[in-house]
Amino acid sequence: MSKTVHPNGPRTPATQPSSAAAPATAHAPSVALPLAFALTGIITLWVGLIWLAFRPDTLATYHYNQYVIALTHLFVLGWGSTVVMGAVYQLVPVALETRLHSEKLALVHYLTHVVSFIGMVWMFWRWDMKQVGHYGSGLALGIGLFAYNIGRTLRRVPRWNVIATAVASAVFWLGFAVFIGLCVAAAKCTYESAETLPATTFLGAMIHGLRDTANLVKRFDQISLMHAHAHLGMVGFFLMLIVGVSFRLIPMFTLSELQSPRRAAWAVGLLNLGLAGTFVTVAVRSPWKLAFTGVILLALGLYGGEIIAMLRARKRKGLDLGVRQFLTALGLLGPVGALAVVLSWPGLPMTALLGQLENLYGMLGVLGVVTLAIVGMLHKILPFLVWYGRYSQEVGKQRVPSFSELYSARLQAAAHWIYLAGLAGLSVGIVRAHAMGVRAGALMLIVSVTLLLANTYQILSHFWRPRRAPLATPSVPQLARKRNALGGEQSASGVPGAKSVSQQPPSIAS
Repeated sequence: MSKTVHPNGPRTPATQPSSAAAPATAHAPSVALPLAFALTGIITLWVGLIWLAFRPDTLATYHYNQYVIALTHLFVLGWGSTVVMGAVYQLVPVALETRLHSEKLALVHYLTHVVSFIGMVWMFWRWDMKQVGHYGSGLALGIGLFAYNIGRTLRRVPRWNVIATAVASAVFWLGFAVFIGLCVAAAKCTYESAETLPATTFLGAMIHGLRDTANLVKRFDQISLMHAHAHLGMVGFFLMLIVGVSFRLIPMFTLSELQSPRRAAWAVGLLNLGLAGTFVTVAVRSPWKLAFTGVILLALGLYGGEIIAMLRARKRKGLDLGVRQFLTALGLLGPVGALAVVLSWPGLPMTALLGQLENLYGMLGVLGVVTLAIVGMLHKILPFLVWYGRYSQEVGKQRVPSFSELYSARLQAAAHWIYLAGLAGLSVGIVRAHAMGVRAGALMLIVSVTLLLANTYQILSHFWRPRRAPLATPSVPQLARKRNALGGEQSASGVPGAKSVSQQPPSIAS
């Protein structure tokens, strides 16, 4: 039985797909939009790892310095956020069966985002916090466009569900993270002009407002506030999206279904509660942060239980490497959660080892959980986007490649295992505060991402070098056998069997 059918063609019982495997083109935006976000993000990841290889002391020493902050924002904003927001533009309309509100707004967001994160990273490196604030305002504008676009899209959702709740929560936490980041930047600036500018003018009111904000933020411990800001982005945006969207993607890619909507809803609700409490308790250095860490771990336990239940109920027994990479990312939540408990322990004295464990905690979150989850899904989404963008209109007219023929499975496997080895080496180098160990791990990660870029190039090359071949003409005996099997029914083209099931468009689940 074929698992794929033409999105607009008639469906017979023999080719009826499951709802999870239904084609995803009806509500999706232009493929150029998510591809631009994805390619920009992958290149940024590659550049960031090269930077780390040249400056391994960045992670071999305590993280509160301008170079660590610059590199962290390059990975978080340039790599993770760029790819994830592009994927949200593609997947949210598909997962929630609606249309994106505006592709033009998404394009403006992309351009604004790229200019802003590059400027922010550069100014963090120079430690020019006024310019960080300026570029950060541009980033906030882009995030605002993203939030507005996704918010208007969510208003069209025909059936609100746990996925919509998770996406809406992630967008909220992202906006709040950007706001707190701008407040932290404001606190590191001086406002001499506030003494001469009257508060009655627009510029004067803005300067006075920034100065008052800075004075308020300075009441908090700056390192604690930075940690709280980081959790808003990592847990609130990235982890919340991973949790919510996987309730759709795992069933889609494994031919399964959500097993317990109530368990999924509890996971998302507790994750929101735990993050809210974590932000406050980390910012004010309260011992209650351990309790809210426990709430987040409980949420992740419920989420893990739902993932296991969906995998046990799947109809597709084998798991391809893309799904296994995603599940590896989820598995890393175990050691990351253990580190969170240690680092949240009340009264723990600050030592050199504890500082390196904080580095390890952040690195495993960004380059471990988030990166592996993104890379796993990219190997599903990129071939899907390119196939539909290049070949979907040629099905039945010419023989076109399948999803698996768009990229190299060997390159994907090699990149995956090299990345895991590099991640392990990088972790050891961080814990031991050994710069050469950090560099060795970073070099392995560079090799892995270079292979990912090579595979991405191979996928994208189908746009300018399509692989097509004429459809095979069936012989007279074959036509007779097919006519007898079909009861004389002919295809729309008038030639029995001229369009084989194997040449019908695949779904994203393929």
